[in-house]
This record gives sequence, C-alpha cells and structure tokens, in this order.
Amino acid sequence: MAKRASTCFNFVADHLTMIVEPGMYKPMYAFLRIILGVPREGLIYEKRKRWPGTPRDASMTFAVSVGDVAKEKSIKLARTMLAIVQPTEPAAQTSHVRDMLSSHKAAAHWQHVALRTPDLVGFHKHAIAHGVNFITPLMEDKDEDLIQVFSGELFAAGMPPSGLFFEFVQRDVSPQLLTRIRKADRQAFFRDRTFLGLYGEKEREYQSGQITPIWDHELVARLMESWKKKEIWELSQGDLDDAARLMREYASSKTKMAVV
Repeated sequence: MAKRASTCFNFVADHLTMIVEPGMYKPMYAFLRIILGVPREGLIYEKRKRWPGTPRDASMTFAVSVGDVAKEKSIKLARTMLAIVQPTEPAAQTSHVRDMLSSHKAAAHWQHVALRTPDLVGFHKHAIAHGVNFITPLMEDKDEDLIQVFSGELFAAGMPPSGLFFEFVQRDVSPQLLTRIRKADRQAFFRDRTFLGLYGEKEREYQSGQITPIWDHELVARLMESWKKKEIWELSQGDLDDAARLMREYASSKTKMAVV
C-alpha cells in the first residue's frame, strides 16, 4: 500500500499568491503595510521588468512576511507569506495574468497556494505515481534555500481553466539533497528558474491554449464514476484505497503509452 501523504509529508502553508488588476496593486501594498502592519523589513522581495517598447521598469510582483509563529523550529520558517502579482505587459501584448483576471471578471484572484513539506522529492514521486500533472520539473531557487515544483491547474472537462494551481516547496535544503537530485535527473533540474521561470511557463500555456490540468480529465471521470453512488460521508478507507489504486493504474498506463 502506498504511504499516505497526510502523515508522511507533513504539509503546512508556505505562502499564497494573489493576482490583481494594476489598479489594485499599489492599494494591496498599502493594505499589507498599513492595515496588516507589515514593516519594511517584512518585504521579502520585489521583482520588476522592462518590457520592449516601454520607457521604464514595471513592478511585476512583491511578497511580504506576515506574523511570527513562535513554535516553528526554524526562525526562517516562522512566517506566513503573501505574494501579489499584477499584469505589466503592454496593452497590445498577451498576458496570462490579464486573461485569468478577465475570465473571472474580477479585480483579484488567488492564483496558487504553496504547501511546504520536508520531503519534496518523495512527495513528487508519490504525486506522479498517482496521476498528478506538473508543469515544471523540480527547481532550485538559488536566492533562497528552496526547491519547488508547480502543478497543473484545477479545472473540469468542458470548462475554462480556473487559473488556480498548487506550488509545493521544501526549504532549508541540504547540499547533499541538491547533489542527489542533480545526479538523478540533470536535464530536469534548473538552477535559475524562479518567479520569471514560472511566469514564462504559464504564458506559454495560455498562448498555446493547452492548459495542463492537475489531473487528466479522463482520470477525474473514472474517479467520479467509481464514486457516483456515494456521498463524501459514505466513503470508507477501502474506497480511498481503491481510488488510489485506480490513480496508480492510470498513471502507469499513461507512462507505458508515452514510452511506446
């Protein structure tokens, strides 16, 4: 039986990322600094870019650290982080962030939730074995002691993409772990793909119209069919074990078809 993520991977919230219309970007900065009381030193990062044909840099995103959790073993992890992203591309240029906001007819939208685990490599293997799709390989953020990976989006067959996905991270990464990951898959490990890397990947998805779902719609349909006669409160551990087996069989079959 596969190990259960709830007990083995010890997930906790690492950060949340919100996308906002440009008209809400500076007000959100004011809300976080003034209303939530984030001090200047609580500003973790601010990233900017000068787009071709524009006269000056534009702020693409900033992140702040909110609060202090005294029970955390590491003071580096004793925080809740919020990141804010705005579309900064010129009006004539495509922007997946602008498209996400437009499709929701909203000035703001939660884009992704980042969950932290002490065993990202183990979780990554576990998730892939159960049919989860990722849009990036395991990546290192060399600005922080961090490895990360991003999932496909949550959306149902026949419906537009939701714009919502997961990030999974591990912090306080040891040199030994980095060496092991590089040896295992040198082609998939990128040293310098952080925010801009993810931004570019999502832009390519939205320009192509081929948005990767977190689970293939066929797998979701099979799961729904197997549970169609039961409500959530009626599902037993046996039902969950059967569903996990279905996921593993689907992922295994998909891998074999890809090899052929």
